[in-house]
Amino acid sequence: MIEISVLSAARAAFSASYGEARERFCAVAPSVRAYPSPAAGPGGGALATDAAWFGPKNASNVLVSIAGTHGVEGYCGSACQIDWMARGAHRELDPDVAALFIHVLNPYGFAWDRRVTEEGCDLNRNFVDFTKPLPSNRGYEELAQHLVPPSLDGPEFAAAERAIAVYRERHGEIAFQTARKSGQYTHPAGMFFGGTAPTSARRTLESIAADFRLAQREKVIIIDYHTGLGPFGYGELQTESASGMDGYQRAVSIFGSSVTSPDLGTSSSIALHGTLDEYWEQLLGDRHTYVCLEYGTYDPERGRRVLRQDHWLAAYRPEALDEPLGRGIRAETRRHYSPEQDDWKEMIISRSRQVTRRAEEWLGGVRQNIRLAGALPKSSSA
Repeated sequence: MIEISVLSAARAAFSASYGEARERFCAVAPSVRAYPSPAAGPGGGALATDAAWFGPKNASNVLVSIAGTHGVEGYCGSACQIDWMARGAHRELDPDVAALFIHVLNPYGFAWDRRVTEEGCDLNRNFVDFTKPLPSNRGYEELAQHLVPPSLDGPEFAAAERAIAVYRERHGEIAFQTARKSGQYTHPAGMFFGGTAPTSARRTLESIAADFRLAQREKVIIIDYHTGLGPFGYGELQTESASGMDGYQRAVSIFGSSVTSPDLGTSSSIALHGTLDEYWEQLLGDRHTYVCLEYGTYDPERGRRVLRQDHWLAAYRPEALDEPLGRGIRAETRRHYSPEQDDWKEMIISRSRQVTRRAEEWLGGVRQNIRLAGALPKSSSA
């Protein structure tokens, strides 16, 4: 067999657009079930989330791979899924292990180079129980008008930046990041808005889980691909607060000591409201292990700037989204979350291969260990 370098594989796996990524995913996957989106892409193009199943339909244990939860971050996850399929990795699965690849959970965000859904929601803040009181975020209330000011330059912008600087100095960096990122449910045009109801993308995930009977499986590992936090190119395995320390320990037992937790202060992320892990915890409890495979790109202040531009465009100049102004802002957002650099792409594919291999081995070992335990003779007392 001809050995292909990781760099060559990475160059081949990344796509240049949502349309290309979807076409390539569907071409490589043996069979795909499409979940159409109510949103449209640039030029009115149709959008969809695609799901592909590998392995026996009745497998006890399943690896779930999710790309594009945060839209524009989907270039990375899509490339990792395409690489996995192109290598024929499904042929290495244990007989009682299957893989479910969910390609672009938030197709609107991918197609328009945004993190949010067509409803303006951060999908990873949308998995709350909307029949109950929603989480409050007093810090965001204080900062809302400054985080997305009416202008990106001039006196109003300068005043907003001064107010943010004062808040950071008075409350500290962790409090600022918690206020900005943990999730808010009162400002639809603001950053990290969790919504007022389940989004279309959330309902799509629920439909996929039901269609592929995930709630009936013995063990499920979810790898959710993200970009934008941490050192450039490094793939951090983050757990979420929804699963608590039990979920963290399960992840450590599978992936090792590189796993992080916001509750322990080891994660590059702060604790969040309404994450996908809240859904998996409710659906599967201790039968699931969720990790966010978060790849670093550029510094956080650059990230704050590109998100501010994106939300400003949607709030104050939505008609320009597909005009030169909007295309320029969208291109900068995409470059932040998907750097066009070979070294970054090579690190993404290398780490993904490592993480998915460990998940597959562990899921196969779950069943193997049960069989071995059943085959051992019972010890007799003296």
